[in-house]
Amino acid sequence: MISKLTIDKVFETARLEEVIGDFVQLKKSGSNFKGLSPFSDERTPSFMVSPVKQIWKDFSSGKGGNVVAFLMEHEHFTYPEAIKYLAKKYNIEVEETQQSQEQKKQANERESMYLVSEYAQKYFQDTLLNKEKGKAIGLTYFKERGFTDETIKKFKLGYSLDEWEAFTKEALENGYALEFLEKTGLTIVKEQKQFDRFKGRVMFPIHSMSGRVLGFGGRILTSDKKAAKYLNSPESDIYHKSKVLYGIYQAKQAIAKENNCYLVEGYTDVIQFNQRGIENVVASSGTALTPEQIRLINRLTNNITVLFDGDAAGLRASLRGIDLILEQGMNVKVCTFPEGEDPDSFAKNNEYEDLVLYLQENAKDFIQFKASLLVEQAQNDPIKKAETIRDIVNSISKIPDRIQREVYVQECSRIMEISEAVLFNTLAQLGKKDISEANKKFKQSQKAFEVVREKQAIEKVDVQYLLERKIIEILLLYGNRKEEFEDYILKENEKGELVLEPEVHEMKVYEKLYLDLQQDEIELSNPKFKKIYSQLIAKFSENTEFAIEQYVNEADVETSEEITSILMDEEKYELHDWESKEIYVKDKDKTVGQLVSETILSLRCYLIDKCVNDLGQKTIEKKDDNRETLEEIMNYHQLKKLLSNKLNRVL
Repeated sequence: MISKLTIDKVFETARLEEVIGDFVQLKKSGSNFKGLSPFSDERTPSFMVSPVKQIWKDFSSGKGGNVVAFLMEHEHFTYPEAIKYLAKKYNIEVEETQQSQEQKKQANERESMYLVSEYAQKYFQDTLLNKEKGKAIGLTYFKERGFTDETIKKFKLGYSLDEWEAFTKEALENGYALEFLEKTGLTIVKEQKQFDRFKGRVMFPIHSMSGRVLGFGGRILTSDKKAAKYLNSPESDIYHKSKVLYGIYQAKQAIAKENNCYLVEGYTDVIQFNQRGIENVVASSGTALTPEQIRLINRLTNNITVLFDGDAAGLRASLRGIDLILEQGMNVKVCTFPEGEDPDSFAKNNEYEDLVLYLQENAKDFIQFKASLLVEQAQNDPIKKAETIRDIVNSISKIPDRIQREVYVQECSRIMEISEAVLFNTLAQLGKKDISEANKKFKQSQKAFEVVREKQAIEKVDVQYLLERKIIEILLLYGNRKEEFEDYILKENEKGELVLEPEVHEMKVYEKLYLDLQQDEIELSNPKFKKIYSQLIAKFSENTEFAIEQYVNEADVETSEEITSILMDEEKYELHDWESKEIYVKDKDKTVGQLVSETILSLRCYLIDKCVNDLGQKTIEKKDDNRETLEEIMNYHQLKKLLSNKLNRVL
């Protein structure tokens, strides 16, 4: 168990915007930050971070909470894992009791797989740096590749001994279960035998964006033709090859800072570039690029530069990856290296300044690159040239932004010496399906303007839910604030009529809400709101300083999500940047007293309506002329009229 002292210190020290900024590219938006949702595929920001309240809200998925909730949602951490991650980030010593063997066994399966992977990474690196065979074989190989000691430690490189069960035996002796060694793919179990998957290979740990070890890539050093040169961990609960990028953990901050990501193919390409000083580089690890991998980059930048080696044979297949990047609405450039060179060798043989200059001068826009490559292949063959143009237009059709598509059509027209009209016509043909869908949606939208018939069901607004939600919001934001309130006392005048006489007095917002609800014997009907209301009134009554972030941190997950949703609800309007359109929203802070009074009056009016409807229904069911009931209904109507006048509403 982690001590409460450590947890409190973590929450006090951790800055939400800094933590989330490691995973999502955030831009300032008033007092908040906004960015693309890390939980869904989107091109318009719907993710908001409030540094003041230390909470976040993702309006596309509905998720929200504090800094720990983000790590639990995004990285699938358990609560202790999230606390430990933050403690490590902010150099806070974690106080906890030592886990027993029994507690290790009780740890959930996913966590056990992470623990096994972490252990394996440390074991392989220790073997590389400290064991004789590791130094003689593995370390020698890395040194020959030109990797420094600092680079080896940064990427946590290692070596697996060329023995059948050296790692497995060591892991079992240290208390790690064979079940999880097998599930992570580190150990292969066949009948009664077990042996190391990565026997005799140098090891490249594959990290998540937060730095957890997900799996491994291992390169064989012998010339065994039957064995694969590179071997990856198999798919597991923690490792999905199509959803990870090698080097993303080491590169994430540089990608966000440079607002560009270099995409290469292999592990050593990433490491060599990083060692040379270019850190914003990741690898697809030899697999075909996937939408999930692209979206991982898209959280940090909208710009990708794909780096190809000088071998033209694999270029055409790699071009499919460019189309996928375009589909995600990202900007893509392509850079190739001289024949016989790849990113690894080129970075190794050139100084930082020369490498940067080469990338700047040779990175072409995708259309220029694709056109030059395909035109070279087509040469003077008209049929091949037509196919080339169609291929380029097909790529342009993947771009979601219309303006960008038109600019690329103009560029293609210039390069390929063909009229824009023909290109637009081809683009239209390719997009017939999309156009058909667009027309269908347009027709559906037109129906929205038709007269709604009485038979059509209209979604009913839950007024009581909204008003109770507003009460919780007011308590959270202004509960301890002192305000002047104009109360209205119900009295009879000389004519025997009911009138409301004003009385002004000062009190705290929570006191006003509590007294008014008590006076009318009103209980919140929503169970979540009722629970939060009771907690808040109790906290305010203790006369202690109330901090929203502390309350959110102490609340259970369900309550925390509800509070975040309430507090961040109005922040979403910042996403639209209304002020840039000269639309200015009234500041609630300046009219808190009025807001409280109007909310209470509105709730009273709603409940009066409810009472009147209930009484009316009873009268109909009894089918009699109950004078007392009718008189009660008339009194309610008169009271509602008075309250509505105060709300400036017409009955």
